[in-house]
Amino acid sequence: MKKLFGLLLLTILLVACGGEDVSPAKGTSEPVKVGIRSSEVTTWNYIKERAAEQGIDIELVILSAQLDPNQLLAEGELDLNAFQHVAYLNLFNTSNNTNIEPIGTTIIAPIGLYSNKYDKIEDLKEGMKVAVPNDPSNWGRALLLLQEKGFIKVSEDFDGNGGADRIKENPYNLEILPVEAATLPRVMEDIDFAIINNGIALESGLYLTDALIHEDAAAKPFINVIATNAEDVDNETYQKIVDIYQDEETSAFIEKEFESNFLPVKLTLEELATWKDVYSY
Repeated sequence: MKKLFGLLLLTILLVACGGEDVSPAKGTSEPVKVGIRSSEVTTWNYIKERAAEQGIDIELVILSAQLDPNQLLAEGELDLNAFQHVAYLNLFNTSNNTNIEPIGTTIIAPIGLYSNKYDKIEDLKEGMKVAVPNDPSNWGRALLLLQEKGFIKVSEDFDGNGGADRIKENPYNLEILPVEAATLPRVMEDIDFAIINNGIALESGLYLTDALIHEDAAAKPFINVIATNAEDVDNETYQKIVDIYQDEETSAFIEKEFESNFLPVKLTLEELATWKDVYSY
């Protein structure tokens, strides 16, 4: 009976104080669950430590390739995820009728054009062989890199996916060869140039500084983002996490830790929303 009376008294006191919600904010007592891939662990351990200084408890959920961070986010198993670029997120939403939105940019892991035979981009001449990743997304990404540097022009209906039919103009008559992405470093002896994904290049001992050309922050479709469900985009705790990721201290950490192979990117969501404009240079 005494316990019941105490609970009733507490309730009366709370109401008398204006009926305000005094439950702890998310991020103080409840951890913010962030889904990431293993390649993001180093950066997010750093973010977790800095967030703790502001009273934000981050729980990192490291997901294997068999678990989809977007699906888990849509199902409410995660609060945030940080593993994908905006073009991939758009494709997922379209394919799965989900409403996941970016709330902040993080990095771009640029693809680059490499060669074992040539030292500068000016060496790329008419009729040379250029190997590209054969999966549609990265094939398209490779075509955009070549377009950005003036070597080809993609078709008007280009949607980010690659294919021989996506090339409208090829003034250099380049022989563009789709190859399994993981094998690209090994075929470099047999071709003139290869466009290789950042992670695969690093695993093969190739750094971004070795690339003759590479993507930069202008490649908006391939900028990675922190994402959440649409109903949570205004969550103040989540935005504080974005702010930590985007500040100068974190940028310096990323550049040092990854030897400038990952490029920190800070764009407003309004700027990011124009990412499809890149398809029509």
